[in-house]
Amino acid sequence: MKKLKYLTILLLPSGVSLTFILEGWFTLLTLFLFFIIVPIVEHFLPIDSSNLTETERLAAENDPFYDRLIYFMAPVQFGFLIWYLFVIKETTSTIEIIGRTQAMGLMCGVIGINVGHELGHRHSRFEKFLGDLLLLTSLENHFVPYHNQGHHTNVATPGDPATARKNEPLYFFWLRSHVGSYIQAWKFEVRRMKIMGRWKLGLYNKMVQYTLMQLLFCAILYVVFDWKGLFYFLIVAFLGVLLLETVNYIEHYGLLRRQRENGTYENVKRIHSWNSDHTLGRVLLFELSRHSDHHFKADKPYQLLESHDESPKMPSGYPAMMLLSLIPPLFFRKVNPLIEQLDEKRG
Repeated sequence: MKKLKYLTILLLPSGVSLTFILEGWFTLLTLFLFFIIVPIVEHFLPIDSSNLTETERLAAENDPFYDRLIYFMAPVQFGFLIWYLFVIKETTSTIEIIGRTQAMGLMCGVIGINVGHELGHRHSRFEKFLGDLLLLTSLENHFVPYHNQGHHTNVATPGDPATARKNEPLYFFWLRSHVGSYIQAWKFEVRRMKIMGRWKLGLYNKMVQYTLMQLLFCAILYVVFDWKGLFYFLIVAFLGVLLLETVNYIEHYGLLRRQRENGTYENVKRIHSWNSDHTLGRVLLFELSRHSDHHFKADKPYQLLESHDESPKMPSGYPAMMLLSLIPPLFFRKVNPLIEQLDEKRG
């Protein structure tokens, strides 16, 4: 029965469906559900730090349910994006435009980018292809080469754009992280082409492939939904990216690896990412909040991720921490003392 908890993700498309159907202030339902109701419920639910037993782990590792569920997210995401573009063309009310757009933006972040991230760590071509398709719904395909080669290598160092610095406001981080990761993705691919002995801007360059794929996708949306459809697609893609960068911010804020005398950094450990065992956030994000273990072993499937005592613990679940990060002074007041405690503990 433990695996059925991941079906909680269906609350998101269900809520978005109502947002597309209902009118007026009811179109803010999804935002209210995930950023008001979920944080409140998580505050009262017990934190679950338990891990699978060895028997459960072996069963989960070989159960196709977990893979099929995230594969299913690809047609769900594209189906809702198409539905949104049809609906938004006929929407004239300002509040309904805001409500439906933020709901689709939430899907772009939670399903498009988050599930795309999970699949981007897989090894099969099929899974990587599905991951690329999901990331396409936020035009965030550079995420894969940067994230896998850069972020997982340089996390918790000044060389990683996606590691938020202590006392860095979220709004500065958004720009620094997104632009920095995009530039690094191009550098990684140009270097890979040089090693392969190929033209750096040739079609073997994944960033060239992604750019052409994104341009083609946008052109198709323009032809089918005209300029208005393309405009609103770019907005929901942007919202998906903002959600990604906000999650990046809270996952690594203020944590740094120690630098050795030769200039290199200590190996990545579970102490270099913030962890959250708050139940709803865990299942809604396919265990993304068990981020410490993910960085310790990046290709571990989501259902096998574990909680460990040495991992730094967030004071709240992901939705609440994301809201708190929007008010930098309050976020610093809450999290900075935890960083200082961690530093003292390490000595």
